[in-house]
Amino acid sequence: MGETLSTPFDLVLGRKTYDIFAAHWPHAPEEEGAKTFNDARKHVASRSHPTLEWKNSILIVGDAANGIAALKEEDGPELQVHGSGNLIQTLLRHNLVDLYHLWVFPLVVGSGKRLFADGTIPAGLQLVDSQVSTTGVVMGTYEPAGEIVTGSFALE
Repeated sequence: MGETLSTPFDLVLGRKTYDIFAAHWPHAPEEEGAKTFNDARKHVASRSHPTLEWKNSILIVGDAANGIAALKEEDGPELQVHGSGNLIQTLLRHNLVDLYHLWVFPLVVGSGKRLFADGTIPAGLQLVDSQVSTTGVVMGTYEPAGEIVTGSFALE
């Protein structure tokens, strides 16, 4: 996580993830990563007009995809999305993801919210880096690789 947080970035968060982060990070200033999250600019996508009290928080006004596309055009720091499963679906539909950092934890929890939920547009990914943590977490970094290339097991 330290490597991910080591370069300057702004956060792009969905409303639910914003609420979760805002309920924790400002109140845990001694925790590792707290200063980084608290100091980062936070762009929040929400259909409502919430009061954003966590410092450096800005509401994305209007359509989230258009707002995030405009942020990507600016000469600012890297934009990172943490959690925010519903927002991720919007970003995927509008081809706004440049890099995926996917962490697979060695757990089977059964049902739950899927990152790539029903309705996700199929797309190929190319692995550009991978590591395994001391606790068995597989951390893969992927770039979009266009349409899915299918193969076959048929014998020639």
